[in-house]
Amino acid sequence: MKNLGHSRPDRVAGFVLSILILSGVAFYSLVVFWPLPDVEAPVTIKVEKGASLKEIGDDLKDKNVIADSETFVMATRMMGYETAIRAGVFSLSDFRSNYHIVQQLVNGTPLLRKVTIPEGMRKEQIASLFREKLGLDEEAFLSLCGDARFIKSVGVEASSLEGFLFPDTYRFHEGETAERIIQIMVSQYRKLFKEELDHRLEVYGLTELEMVTLASIIEGEAIYDSERPLISAVYHNRLDVEMRLQADPTIQFIIDDGPRRLLNRDLKIKSPYNTYLNYGLPPGPINSPGRESLRAALSPAEADFLFFVANGEGYHTFSRTEAEHIQAKKKLQRHRRKVKRQRAEAARKG
Repeated sequence: MKNLGHSRPDRVAGFVLSILILSGVAFYSLVVFWPLPDVEAPVTIKVEKGASLKEIGDDLKDKNVIADSETFVMATRMMGYETAIRAGVFSLSDFRSNYHIVQQLVNGTPLLRKVTIPEGMRKEQIASLFREKLGLDEEAFLSLCGDARFIKSVGVEASSLEGFLFPDTYRFHEGETAERIIQIMVSQYRKLFKEELDHRLEVYGLTELEMVTLASIIEGEAIYDSERPLISAVYHNRLDVEMRLQADPTIQFIIDDGPRRLLNRDLKIKSPYNTYLNYGLPPGPINSPGRESLRAALSPAEADFLFFVANGEGYHTFSRTEAEHIQAKKKLQRHRRKVKRQRAEAARKG
């Protein structure tokens, strides 16, 4: 009768396979779970966008978190996380093994960086600020601001996103994409627009783009919120009687070395944004207006002023007639001469 049990070669093969499996498990455990030296927590690690496992491992080694980057790379691959580590800044606190470090990099939440965008910034200044705070590619950011398809995708009907990058305080992961940053900023603007502004456009006969453009000019003129509705009233009144806006911020927008004291020759620059030469609003916003300027654009004060000029103390003098305006300008000039004399005298005494 034949022996129905396993043959000797089968038993040998099974034994060898078992040894290989056990060896593999032991090797995996050795690489992944081998205890690491004690490290004082926390340790901050920055993973650059597109960084290789070797580069991440080298950074960990430089900070004495691991003994060698090769073992870290091997452990990450064995765990199946070769492409799962996101860009960002991570605060690591558990250094028991490569397993625990990799888990923190894969499943942990990158640290958030606070970025405050002041009212009145241009898109180039905003791009520069994000480069400084988050290491963002300025050119990529600005390219998207002028990309027709992308602009349409965020619900804006304009040739540029200038004016629609809502100034606010944001918290982003370092390594965040330009696309997502812009989407979030525009969504903040759209939220305000839908909640407070949309239904008022028809009252003043403005398109959304015209409203943001007017708000950006108000932003460029005003320092104090209390004056924004008055400045808005002046521009609405001028538009109603077909007067040129003669808004200095639009000139600052077209000169290369601004902001600075404007000269008479600046007012003659040929540009669709020159409101000293052209009637009506310029083609688009000249900065990113804040919440109060956007509100003021559609909530002008009930006033019949047609002129205003700075008074030298951050506020403005508003006038109904050109004669009153000329007197206000003379008063400003006297104020400036007085301040200049005081400074000169203080310099002599100092």
